[in-house]
Amino acid sequence: MSNTKFSNFILLNHPLVKKDVTVLRNVNTPSESFRSAVRRISSLLAVEISKNMKVTKLEVRTPLELTIGFELVQQVVLVPVLRAGLGMVGGFLDIIPDAKVGHIGLQRNEETLKPKQYYYKTPKNLRLSKVILLDPMLATGGSSSQAINNLKKRGSKECMFACIVASPEGLYKIKKDHPDVKIFGAALDRGLNEWGYIVPGLGDAGDRTFGTL
Repeated sequence: MSNTKFSNFILLNHPLVKKDVTVLRNVNTPSESFRSAVRRISSLLAVEISKNMKVTKLEVRTPLELTIGFELVQQVVLVPVLRAGLGMVGGFLDIIPDAKVGHIGLQRNEETLKPKQYYYKTPKNLRLSKVILLDPMLATGGSSSQAINNLKKRGSKECMFACIVASPEGLYKIKKDHPDVKIFGAALDRGLNEWGYIVPGLGDAGDRTFGTL
């Protein structure tokens, strides 16, 4: 459902999402269970994001006769922000298996909290594609805003953002910089602490996903 305070934010109000967000928050959740929960939430995010995608009719032959089927009009391009965003790719591909996958590498300066790009690779033609940026955490919004800027510079006209946990500060930042971008998330948290981390949050999503704590 859309949050009235943030018109650009769609919050998944689903019992299974709430259960798995709790799994992610738990400090005692092991990496393999953390990864599984991220994948399940990502699949539900993919269902929500894709429900309004346009389809076109085509003929398909069943074992019994010729009938009418459907296929997506637009190519979908998933772009995880390295490295935590990689944990969301599998869940999205479970739902949209023919999506293409690009990558953006952004590293946050822990003193200035500003993002620095170190890697970028996506399909060449983004103009006609529906692009979905993936990052579990929308904290300050600086890295996400920079990533969206890069995608738009490469031609993206339809970009959406999928996260698991968002902060009000991050939502304000994206709405200010990119009012055309819709954000889909599984939880809206209280805010950021003095180091720019989401609270109550779930810790460092990358470290917890890949067991590098």
